[in-house]
Amino acid sequence: MTCTYTDLAKMIDHSLLHPTLTDRELEEGCRLAARYGVASVCIKPYYVRRAAELLAGTGVNVGTVIGFPHGGNTTEVKRCETETACREGAVEIDMVINVGKALSGDWTYVEEDVRAVCAEAHRHGAIVKTIIENDYLPDDGIKIRLCQICERAGTDFVKTSTGYGFVKRPDGAYGYRGATEPDLKLMRASCSAKVRIKAAGGVRDLDGLLRVRALGAARCGATATAAMLDEFRRRSGMGPGGEAGAAPAPKGY
Repeated sequence: MTCTYTDLAKMIDHSLLHPTLTDRELEEGCRLAARYGVASVCIKPYYVRRAAELLAGTGVNVGTVIGFPHGGNTTEVKRCETETACREGAVEIDMVINVGKALSGDWTYVEEDVRAVCAEAHRHGAIVKTIIENDYLPDDGIKIRLCQICERAGTDFVKTSTGYGFVKRPDGAYGYRGATEPDLKLMRASCSAKVRIKAAGGVRDLDGLLRVRALGAARCGATATAAMLDEFRRRSGMGPGGEAGAAPAPKGY
């Protein structure tokens, strides 16, 4: 498999969600996203309006997060967040399911929660990426069921994780796995072709981006955007801003 610079750039949702990012850093992140020609920025909700101004005419979409990062907001709050975001210029919505309800087996609640956000977003012409937060889920059965529920509720993507779903380990430290190969394979197999897959968490270099692409991910959340795309240019003999070349997928994928 080969792919072009544009193929890879348009996989990337440049993530600007870390709680410490300042206004100046968010603006710089938007300008970087425009310079590299990525698919979208996924930005903190309060900055959506400004991001839409900065990215107007660049071909980079503005996305934001709903119920982030733990999904525990009421459905009506999530719907209102979605409405506000869309009115301020977001055209991509990354929502978090109610993880506690999923673990409680309250599938009706989970489906209605996702459906409400999808209906509101679609009313404004926005797409929805539904985060099931795999690190919190105990087995493949619940992951499969959530993929099916999300598709039934009208989502456009199912997404592996927030990147902030930290799990406490026995030694007291916190960590997460993010987008793993088994989860991406499982999610792709659990949805029809009309639902796309987004990888998020742990994809930090070009080989990682190529791997998740080979596993069926159409989008990837990333903070290491510049490093990944600069490395693609280096490997394919492009200069900065040069014409898109092609690079092979890493061995084994």
